[in-house]
Amino acid sequence: MNYLTRIAILSTLISTALVTGCASTPPYNYEALLAASPRSIVVIPPKNNTVEVDAPYIYLSTISRPLAEKGYYVFPVAVIDNFMKENGLPTPEEMNNVPLDKIYENIGADAVLYVNINQWGQKYNVVSSKAMVSVSMKLVDARTGNLLWDGAASVVKDPGASGGGLVGMLVSAVANQIVGSISDATPQLARAANETVLNAPNQGLLKGPYAPVSNPK
Repeated sequence: MNYLTRIAILSTLISTALVTGCASTPPYNYEALLAASPRSIVVIPPKNNTVEVDAPYIYLSTISRPLAEKGYYVFPVAVIDNFMKENGLPTPEEMNNVPLDKIYENIGADAVLYVNINQWGQKYNVVSSKAMVSVSMKLVDARTGNLLWDGAASVVKDPGASGGGLVGMLVSAVANQIVGSISDATPQLARAANETVLNAPNQGLLKGPYAPVSNPK
């Protein structure tokens, strides 16, 4: 093997290693979360970046259970929502602007989960129809304001293409629109988004202090 051939092979191996390294996502840096070790979480009603006015409260009904299953005490979301409304904060946008020290003083949560709803509901085109939920979230230390963890996920329910050419696609789109108006898929998609972001390998939220301990076999 001559010198030029060896250089060419070495160059190819280096390029392959660089591509492979760039393709893999590094594990999340959990130092802040581990240092804070929060035991309780209060979920603020989400900011709504969509036109679907019901999205924040539909989503809010899906988040307590997966957080509790991760091992955290979750303050009852309905109680927190009512508490804030009774104190002059009628909308989720206003609730998201409450200073952290006030949240810690009045509620006593170790951490606050803020959620943004970026896409929500049925999307209709001429020949297609799909439902989508896209959310991003961040967990913040209620005492210091430090970011403890964050993540995002998007989930799409796409019925897929239908046979029969253009007419078939049009019929399918109309049928999906009718079904979508009768049965709202967004709660199911929100649960799937929560599952994705909270339990993503090396990126999801770490288990809390109340997580069940598996019995060794």
